Amino acid sequence: MTTRCSVLLAAGVALIALAPDAHAQLLASVNDNKVVLVNGSVKTVPNAPPDTLTVVDLGARPPKVLAEIPAGGSVVGPPLSVALTPDESLALVTVNQKIDPADPTKQTADNRLLVVDLTLTPPAVTATLETGKAPAGVSINRRGTLALVANREDGTVSVFTIQGKTVAPAGRVTIGDAKSGVSHVTISPDGKLALASRDGDDRISVLAIDGTKVEYTKRDMNAGLRPYGIDIAPSGTFAVVANIGRGQGDNDTISVIDLQASPPRVVETVTVGQTPEGIKVSPDSTLVAVQVMNGSNKAKESPFFSDHGKLVLFRVNGTALTKLAEAPVGHWSQGVAFSADSRMIVVGNMVEQELWVFEWTGSTLRDTGQRIKVGGGSAAIRTADK
Repeated sequence: MTTRCSVLLAAGVALIALAPDAHAQLLASVNDNKVVLVNGSVKTVPNAPPDTLTVVDLGARPPKVLAEIPAGGSVVGPPLSVALTPDESLALVTVNQKIDPADPTKQTADNRLLVVDLTLTPPAVTATLETGKAPAGVSINRRGTLALVANREDGTVSVFTIQGKTVAPAGRVTIGDAKSGVSHVTISPDGKLALASRDGDDRISVLAIDGTKVEYTKRDMNAGLRPYGIDIAPSGTFAVVANIGRGQGDNDTISVIDLQASPPRVVETVTVGQTPEGIKVSPDSTLVAVQVMNGSNKAKESPFFSDHGKLVLFRVNGTALTKLAEAPVGHWSQGVAFSADSRMIVVGNMVEQELWVFEWTGSTLRDTGQRIKVGGGSAAIRTADK
């Protein structure tokens, strides 16, 4: 791992220097080395190498790795545990789990938010801040001045201000109890509203934002079993949420939330397959990409096992979804991200420790065959929301 990181970092020196002139779009992959999947069971790795953060330039064709650095991370929680500022100068990474110091064969909740300066050569963690218990999804507003972190084990959302490269805590908002499972929080393009998924009690909570003041409106919505990943369209007119279900082999769903309605409400739910983890709206707000585990994380003798996950693509018409295409992906796959032109789709795979690159031609979803190796299981991927 040390040798691999050194080579990638050396390459990153030259590549990052060229990135602004090459119209780079950065993608960050958080890679978890603490766990592996062994025939359907998640096992803690003894004496595991450090988790890593891989930075990829999606503006290059084909995409290129710019750098890879040691950093914290975790596969626990939605695959949205990293966020980039709109100017791509910082990445924020939540650390949900750590090795239990009392028992190295187990994990326990962490409470850290890492600030990574992406303008340095190589990128580096420049600050470590305290969150609530077991931080998971994180999002940054379009102005790059506010970040919200969902804390899975204490029912809260942590608030952080961003001024230049300085990130500072600005309070915590309680929206449920410790069992509510606050999983991810996504911010509207105008910065005035946020939606927080709660997989512990099957709710989606509406938050109001005024500057650095964040309040729980007490408006909750119900979409499906265990709402988890959630994303608001760049148009601001709708949101989508992945309902991961109970993991018992049943087909699970995604739902559409109408944000033009007053108050916002769930208006459509469609079936996508077993355990949709990653979900993202395209930059042009016309597509929704969903990564579905499809039983690829189950034991091979399970009647619900499948030897691949799925990338499923939908067209958005108002608040209605029409399925366009699907393609097989790897095992125990997690996040999904779009390029800025909405044509490239990247999927992170935990077992393969790779990012798979797909192309949407407007009529066909094509596997390009490109496999980008990363230093651990790709647990979360993200580009900047602009």
